[in-house]
Amino acid sequence: MIRVVLPQGLRTLANVSREVQVETSERVTQRSVLDALEAAHPVLKGTIRDHQTQLRRPFIRFFACEQDLSHESPDDPLPAPVAEGREPFLIVGAIAGG
Repeated sequence: MIRVVLPQGLRTLANVSREVQVETSERVTQRSVLDALEAAHPVLKGTIRDHQTQLRRPFIRFFACEQDLSHESPDDPLPAPVAEGREPFLIVGAIAGG
């Protein structure tokens, strides 16, 4: 099981707790985790990734094992501790202001 931590707004939208678990039969990548998350919680489709391009939305960031993975390829494997369920994959809503 892959552990995914969601920001408050997405938790409220999906009516889930802070951390959800998803399972992927594929290689554990950003894409496979997000596909599994959206399959389990269809209301999240389009909130994390653009509907058309499937690219990360501008104010969403991805972290794992204290690394910012936001600009990594969505098909790169996630760190082993995430794939093994020991560490969570974090989806973070960026803060902007002025």
